Amino acid sequence: MISMFAVFSSGGKQHRVKEGEVIRVEKLPVTAGEQVVFDKVLLVAKGDDISVGAPYVEGGKVLAEVIDNGRGKKIRVIKFKRRKDYMRRQGHRQDYTEVRITSIDRVVGED
Repeated sequence: MISMFAVFSSGGKQHRVKEGEVIRVEKLPVTAGEQVVFDKVLLVAKGDDISVGAPYVEGGKVLAEVIDNGRGKKIRVIKFKRRKDYMRRQGHRQDYTEVRITSIDRVVGED
């Protein structure tokens, strides 16, 4: 079986995915169990047949099912200057939406 993958943009980041894969994207305004469509597809490949967008593939879309919304692990940020009595501590937890890729679609144009 020839594997099919796509590269799409969501939340300012690019994700390379295959069908059935579970990924985390920037938080989306959807609830668990809903379908979401990513239409900013940059590349679709099936074997040697590759479609590259300029900037997006025309008719390309990635369908996904929302599994969960959550927050990532806390990261700690520390800034300091030695011998200057200066230290700042800060923490951050990034919100995310976990999705399972259900299908990758592409409308093939006339050659």
